[in-house]
Amino acid sequence: MKPRRKITGIASVTLLLSLAASSFILHRVDQLRPQATLDEVLFLSSPTVIQRASLGYDGLMACIYWTRAVQYFGYRHHYHAASYNLLAPLLEITTRLDPHLIIAYEFGASFLSPKPPQGAGEPQRAVELMQYGIQQNPDNWHLYYDLGFVYYMDLRDYKKAAEIFQQGSQLPHAHPFLKILAAQMAQHAGEYDTARMLWSATYENTQDKQIKENAIEHLRALRVDEDVQHLQEAVTRFGERTGHLPENIAELAAAEHLPGVPVDPDGQPYKLTPDGRVEVRVPDDFPFATMGLPPGYTPKPTLRDYH
Repeated sequence: MKPRRKITGIASVTLLLSLAASSFILHRVDQLRPQATLDEVLFLSSPTVIQRASLGYDGLMACIYWTRAVQYFGYRHHYHAASYNLLAPLLEITTRLDPHLIIAYEFGASFLSPKPPQGAGEPQRAVELMQYGIQQNPDNWHLYYDLGFVYYMDLRDYKKAAEIFQQGSQLPHAHPFLKILAAQMAQHAGEYDTARMLWSATYENTQDKQIKENAIEHLRALRVDEDVQHLQEAVTRFGERTGHLPENIAELAAAEHLPGVPVDPDGQPYKLTPDGRVEVRVPDDFPFATMGLPPGYTPKPTLRDYH
C-alpha cells in the first residue's frame, strides 16, 4: 500500500472511530436521563482536553457540542427548568473548538442571558461569551450588536450598551442602525453630551433622509430632557429655600436669575403644574422625549420612530 493511501486510510478509520465514540457518548447521556438529571452526568468539561481528543477534527466536535447545547437548552426550556447549569460550559467548549462558529455566539447569548425559564439568567456569562467571540472575530459587527443588546435588555447598563454599539458602528460594512442605537442608549443613560455628539455625527454622516429626520428629532428631545432636568432641579432648590413651590415658570425663572422664561425647541414656554412638575406644552411635538411629559402620556406612533 502506498504511504499516501495508507495515511488516508488511517485518517478515515480515525474519523469513523471519533464519530462512533461521540455518538456513543451522546447516546449514553440520553440513556442516563431517566436515572439522573443532565446536570449530574459526568462529562469532559475542559475545552483543551476535548480539543486534544478531537484528533484535529475540531470543527466536527464543535458541531457536536453545539448540537448538544441546543438540545440541552431546548429540553430544559420545554420543561420550564429553573437552572441551566451545563449551558455555559457547553457553549464555551463549542466556541473554543471552533472560534468562528458565529451562530454559537449569537444564539448562545440569547440562551444564556434571559431569566429562567426563558433562559439561563446568566447575562454576565453571555457577555463573556460575546467578548470572546468579538476577540476571535473582530470584524463581525453582528457580535457587537448582540453584545450591546445583552447590556441593554438584561443588564440595563445603557452607558455600556452605547459604548458597544458605537464600537460596532465603526467597523467596515456595519449597519448604520448601530449609530442610532448607540445614540439612543447614551440618551437613555442620561449621557446628554455623548448622545448629542452621536446624534450629530449620525445626522452629518448619512445621506438617508429618514435617518437625518430621526437624528433631528432626537436632538430636539435631548434639548427637552436636559432643560426639564435642570428646571426640575431648580424647582427643588426653590422649595428647599422658600418652603413652598413656585406658582409658575416665570417665578421660577426670576428666582434662578434666568434671562427669560425658558422655552422648548419650538419656542413654547415650559409650564409648571401645581404639584411642581415641569412639562412641555405640546408633548406630541417631541416623540422621543423622556422627560417633561404628562403622567400616563403615550407618544403617538410616527414613521420616524426607529425604536
